[in-house]
Amino acid sequence: MKSVARVVALVLCATTMARASDQTRVLTKVDPLPVALSHDFEFRKTKLFLLGRGANLQATNATKTKKKLSGQGGNRATAAAAEASINFESRYRLHGAVTSLDQSERAGNYFDFFWRAKRPADITVRLEYRQEQLRAATQAREISYPNVHGHQKTEFAIIGDDYLDDGRVIAWRCLLIENGHIVAENRSYLWR
Repeated sequence: MKSVARVVALVLCATTMARASDQTRVLTKVDPLPVALSHDFEFRKTKLFLLGRGANLQATNATKTKKKLSGQGGNRATAAAAEASINFESRYRLHGAVTSLDQSERAGNYFDFFWRAKRPADITVRLEYRQEQLRAATQAREISYPNVHGHQKTEFAIIGDDYLDDGRVIAWRCLLIENGHIVAENRSYLWR
């Protein structure tokens, strides 16, 4: 009976450690790292989404996108599909937010990075970013993945008070870090 309890305790401990490794860490100081780009690691796709401070803003964004697409030679079906995808993303991010306070806490920038490791490695994914109100101050968040291999997805969210106090993200870069060296990088146009 004691051996079963030990096995259960070990399994629970391992599960807790696995969840802890997927938690985002906010860095207090962003140190520059040496660059050693590798073909073994690459970013495949990046999905960015800005959820405004109110439902009216989302409807306005969808309407602007629809007008923009139909005004550029696009047809109504393309514009309707774009509007549907924007509305879906808003509903997805707001799922479960019942009150207006809940909804305002979910307003902000969402980043989804799809990347690949061609060989097993201990990888840290770091998002470095600058916000409107903080100007040139660089902030960073990290998630570590021990012994990762294959296709992965990493999500970051700058929401709630971070977004409401400091504004939207105006420039960003995402790094894959192995042994303290940058092995892959993806950046916004405004990043310097």
